[in-house]
Amino acid sequence: MSSLPQTMTHVATQGAGGPEVMHLVTGPVPQPKPDEVLIRVAAAGVNRPDVVQRQGLYPPPPGASAILGLEVAGEVVAIGAEVRGLHSGDRVCALTNGGGYAEYCAVPAAQCLAWPQGYDAIRAAALPETYFTVWANLFMLGRLGRGESVLVHGGSSGIGVTAIQLADAFGATAYATVGSAAKAEACRRLGAAAAINYREVDFLDEVMRLTDKRGVDVVLDMVGAPYFARNIRALAMDGRLVQIAFLQGSKVENFDLMPVMTRRLTITGSTMRPRTTAQKGAIAAALRESVWPVLDRGRCGPVIHQVFALADVTAAHTLMESSAHIGKIVLRVAD
Repeated sequence: MSSLPQTMTHVATQGAGGPEVMHLVTGPVPQPKPDEVLIRVAAAGVNRPDVVQRQGLYPPPPGASAILGLEVAGEVVAIGAEVRGLHSGDRVCALTNGGGYAEYCAVPAAQCLAWPQGYDAIRAAALPETYFTVWANLFMLGRLGRGESVLVHGGSSGIGVTAIQLADAFGATAYATVGSAAKAEACRRLGAAAAINYREVDFLDEVMRLTDKRGVDVVLDMVGAPYFARNIRALAMDGRLVQIAFLQGSKVENFDLMPVMTRRLTITGSTMRPRTTAQKGAIAAALRESVWPVLDRGRCGPVIHQVFALADVTAAHTLMESSAHIGKIVLRVAD
């Protein structure tokens, strides 16, 4: 650490509110804990949880950095005493516990993965949050298997783009909901068997038409309460509803639970940030074994919608909140 600077530039928030509460400040470079590495950040992904945290609605868990940013890519520059298998100079991307919107970020070593072959920092930084989330929820919790089908809500989001591509790569059929013709075309190009414009048709009616009234095996949802009843009706026998966010609320009233019993349905979901290092490390290991070889072959990569300089973080968040993007928004921190 002696050759590293003592201070760094990072994004801070002045209270909770809109994108305008974010600004650049100078603060101390974090010190890696025994099980952590320090990464000189080249790029950081922008994600919906960052927006919710900035709004004051998603506080970081105890012990986590208060700085925004849940995924980074860069170079390892310092290593904790207990870390094995990583070395200074390694190029890694990482799921952080916070702190990504900064020139340096301390991250548990277990949550780091090497850049896939042919990737630069921008593409590598767009991987961790969505790939950890999709693998943990769609494949581990949702148990999506070859020959099955999945309905992905928000198909053009970073999560949606990842889910469509991985479902297709692992032999499942993906259907996606979108809000425009351009987003529908993008999802089809990425491997969706069909893209349903929810502004024009009811997604439940369209799913039942597409599946000859059978329904889908899995629904991956981030909308929440307004979709819940129709999500349940869209599921086939032994279907699984996997909830990963509640963009439009979490409280459901007057719901008849009988279909859960008669069709043997599973309702599940999870959050990523509160998980332990060991739990996140297990997901990283599964990605390294099953998904990174696919990325190394040039398949299932992230779709980068736009790259912003760190100083333009307010514009990046404004775009995220508009939902006009297709794929990922990334901050360039260093060249």
